[in-house]
Amino acid sequence: MNKRFSVQRLALTGMMAALVFAGNYARIVLPLSIGGQTSFTLANIFCCLSGLVLGPIGGLASGVGSFLFDLTDPRFVSDCWITFLTKGAMGLCAGMMVKDALKEDRLTYARALAGAAVGCTAYYILYFAKTFFYSGMLLKGLTPAAAGLLLLEKIPASVFNAGVALIAAPPVTLAVLQALRRSHLDRLLRE
Repeated sequence: MNKRFSVQRLALTGMMAALVFAGNYARIVLPLSIGGQTSFTLANIFCCLSGLVLGPIGGLASGVGSFLFDLTDPRFVSDCWITFLTKGAMGLCAGMMVKDALKEDRLTYARALAGAAVGCTAYYILYFAKTFFYSGMLLKGLTPAAAGLLLLEKIPASVFNAGVALIAAPPVTLAVLQALRRSHLDRLLRE
């Protein structure tokens, strides 16, 4: 492998991590009745975008960008390691879904949408498990019923966040890929 290509791919991955980091600042945090909080955020767009543009390595970009954001906010710093895993899984799963299409330069809107849906599904399975077991029962000492209520309170923001990612990530992905083609950087995605 040519070093020039690996350095460029690393730079592209770093750029996506920076976009995920910045996207996390577009958020509205709301308190929950049982304690804790939920957020309406645009970060999931960029987590999906990382996987859809970079393939599976996009999971690293989405995990690192979200992890670094959590380190900058005292409300989230204790969960930064979990965020790395859950948001990383979002980008990884989205990237796995489109990996072959990226290598063949044949990514369609439908495939990008399916990738975003798989990424969001993986993330929310992990996020809801974390909310119920880790945040609810382990940290807060809630009963299973109360932890379930905590989970229910997070569903509206989660549906919004997933919906925005499903609407925005696929067309933005196709636009980014077209720009990479015009600049002759699309070959980095097929390595």
